[in-house]
Amino acid sequence: MARTHGAEVRRVRLWRWRRNPLRRRSDLIEAWVLLAVLVLALSAAVFAGLTAAGAVDGALAERRDRTRTVAAVLIEDAAHTTPASVSENGDGGVWAPVRWTAPDGTHRTGRAEVEPSDRAGTAVTVWTDPQGRLVSRPPEGAEARFQSVMAGATIGAATAGAGLLGAQFVRSRLQRRRLEEWEAEWRLVEPAWRKRMTG
Repeated sequence: MARTHGAEVRRVRLWRWRRNPLRRRSDLIEAWVLLAVLVLALSAAVFAGLTAAGAVDGALAERRDRTRTVAAVLIEDAAHTTPASVSENGDGGVWAPVRWTAPDGTHRTGRAEVEPSDRAGTAVTVWTDPQGRLVSRPPEGAEARFQSVMAGATIGAATAGAGLLGAQFVRSRLQRRRLEEWEAEWRLVEPAWRKRMTG
C-alpha cells in the first residue's frame, strides 16, 4: 500500500454508497447515474448486437434463397488470364471468361473464379440471381456465422461505447457542478478562515 508521511493510505471501495461526512448528495447521484447508465449500455449493447447479428443472418439467408447454382463452361484457358485477374481472396483462383444459359434460355458470358489450371471447355459452377446475372457465391456455414457474429459484436461494441461516452459526459457535468459547489462554499468560509489565520 502507498504511504504518505508515514500514514497508511487506504482506498475505500463503493464510498459513494456508504454514509460518511464527506459524501455529498451529488456523489450519491453520480454513483446511481453511472450504475444505471452502465446497466443500460450493456443491455442495449446485447440487444443491438443480437438484433444486428439476426439481421445479417436473415439477409444472408435471403441472398442464398435468391441465388442458384448454374453449370457454366470456361471459354478460354485460365492460364491465359492476366495477373490482374488473380482472385483477391487468397485461395489461388483466377477470374476467367465463362458462358452459361440464363433461365430465359439466352446464352450469357461473364467472368467467374476458376482454378488456374482449368482449360477452355471445362465445366464450372457459377452463381446467378433470378434474372440469370452472375453474382458472387453467397456465404454459407462458418463463413456466414462469422459475418453474423462480427456484425453483432461490432454493433454491440459501438452501442456500449456510445453509452459509456454518455456516462462520461454525465460524470464530467456532475464533477463540474461539484467543483462549483465547493467554490461557492469556499467563498463563504474563506473570509472567516483568513481572519482566524491572520488574527
